[in-house]
Amino acid sequence: MPTSSGILLFRRRPTGIQVLLVHPGGPLWKNKDAGIWSIPKGLVHDGEDVLVCACREFEEEIGFKPSGPFIPLTPVKLKSGKVVHAWACEEDCDPAIIKSNTFTMEWPPKSGKQAEFPEIDRGEWFTVEEARVKLSEQMMVLVEELVRGVECGP
Repeated sequence: MPTSSGILLFRRRPTGIQVLLVHPGGPLWKNKDAGIWSIPKGLVHDGEDVLVCACREFEEEIGFKPSGPFIPLTPVKLKSGKVVHAWACEEDCDPAIIKSNTFTMEWPPKSGKQAEFPEIDRGEWFTVEEARVKLSEQMMVLVEELVRGVECGP
């Protein structure tokens, strides 16, 4: 089963922790919202270090290179069977300047035409409560672990 790796960017605000989530690009996700947002992540190449992959994928999808430090989170298994390794990183960035890499797919279906779409079409900062609606149950586990660690940390 494939393995993905990603970065859960967070920032502290007077009202609590906020996390940066991304919405998948392309026509299949255009009118969907609840439960499909994610963290910037991507497939780990054979032999690639998972943290190196997480940073590479974050930069490809966001256009911003996180500098760390990186807090390891417990890997989660998605319903698809894919395992996601993730690290939390406390930094700030402006989602309005996100510049994602692209992918190509046949669109419209069975048209024989290829179209290019951004891998993510937008990113936004969300409170933990808002993230509960935006993320899948499996991905929300990462946010909950982050919050527990931050509340117990220095």
